Amino acid sequence: MMRTYEDMPKIRLPHSAEIKISDTTIRDGCQMPGVVMKKSHKLQIFEYLHEMGVEKLETFVYNDRDKDACKSMMDYGYEFPEVTGWARANPADIDEVLKVDGIRETGILMSVSDSHIFDKMGLKSYAEAEQKYLKALQYAIDHGLKTRCHIEDTSRANYEFVYPFVQKLIEIDPDTIIRICDTLGYGIPFPGYEEPYGIPTVVKNLKEMGVKHIEMHVHDDFGLGIGNTLAGLWYGADWASLTFLGIGERAGNTELEKIMAFLITRVEGFEKYNLQKATEFAEYMEQEIGLRVPRNKAIVGKNIFSHESGIHTAGIIKNPFTYEPFPPELVGGKRNLMIGDTSGTDVIRLKVEEALSELLGIKAQVNKHDPRIKCIHKDIQKMYDAEDRRSSVSDEELHDFVRKYFVFQVDGEDEREEHEAPAPVTRKKAVTAPRIPAELMPAVSPASINLGQGPKFKVSKKTSGKKK
Repeated sequence: MMRTYEDMPKIRLPHSAEIKISDTTIRDGCQMPGVVMKKSHKLQIFEYLHEMGVEKLETFVYNDRDKDACKSMMDYGYEFPEVTGWARANPADIDEVLKVDGIRETGILMSVSDSHIFDKMGLKSYAEAEQKYLKALQYAIDHGLKTRCHIEDTSRANYEFVYPFVQKLIEIDPDTIIRICDTLGYGIPFPGYEEPYGIPTVVKNLKEMGVKHIEMHVHDDFGLGIGNTLAGLWYGADWASLTFLGIGERAGNTELEKIMAFLITRVEGFEKYNLQKATEFAEYMEQEIGLRVPRNKAIVGKNIFSHESGIHTAGIIKNPFTYEPFPPELVGGKRNLMIGDTSGTDVIRLKVEEALSELLGIKAQVNKHDPRIKCIHKDIQKMYDAEDRRSSVSDEELHDFVRKYFVFQVDGEDEREEHEAPAPVTRKKAVTAPRIPAELMPAVSPASINLGQGPKFKVSKKTSGKKK
């Protein structure tokens, strides 16, 4: 039986290497057009990454404000995320990394596709590119830095050049991390497909060559960022380079929160990560960085735990596992049951009970077959039948319906089905009373009241208010 989250079996990765995350939100992510990150932004992002358990982050160190932010992050004294640098393949860039006391590792950009080598960089041959990159790697090693070799545009490269070149890299630094950069998202996750597109093939071949550490850095131009990153991890990569919300140039990068949620909930052995601040982190990025998070964005979107349709809300009310892949608390989210044009009586009944609690201070129990519930449902449908309503029913509007049918007005007796038993109360004609604000409603001692199917409820004689 699989009726709870705990019942669902977890996936086992075929390779035993411990997978780790390197975040590049404040390096690659801040290259997103229109995004400007101040020092305070970077420090807060650093704090969120620490809460999540991310092992590393990479950052630019080109100017004084970059260096100042790096020093402030390291002053926190956190074990993780480790602050690492980034450099182009020349000694001058690496010198800038060395100026930041405390940085022990740098990435080095090594572009390998023909368009990058010959058009972007203006080099004359593969040999010239290789010499340039190997010289930069040796310079970093000679100055005591750990390294990541960023093999840019691997999914559009000539592997007759790439594989021999990588072999020379690991001869210089056997512990270097070879970063597979799927720069324009041309990679595909299907096993058995050849280079340059086949991510599984490239990862397996690099491992067979003796590469100890492989990192996936995938852009999302074709929407395959998650698929290609997971494919790399499945076939032996042990690092994932990600950005929160997938921010970055063009279509952005593979999303940190998606990979982390998948590892935590679906794969064995990832209790080390924590997503409880993910929703708060997304709200921060909206408010402070100016991003717009789509409502249906996986993991952190506002609609992820919002339910409106009758089938879904009925299932959620009975067992949230039915229509939620993981509990909202996992990512710091909240469940939100909404009423709209596809809603049924289950969710209306629940929202009516909540409204009665808020308006009168009572714990009410209402049957979904209560004629007043059916009246509210019918009134709501009429709003949408007019086809000028484009939003969900607000809590304030529902409060008005509750006042109308449960507090001041007796109505809807003709809505009763023929087979239903008559309500166990005296039948009265509909009487419309003036609407009054919720704060002027009579105070009632909290009680558990079963409202049955009567057209008007009665409250216990013990009330905190006095008759005027």
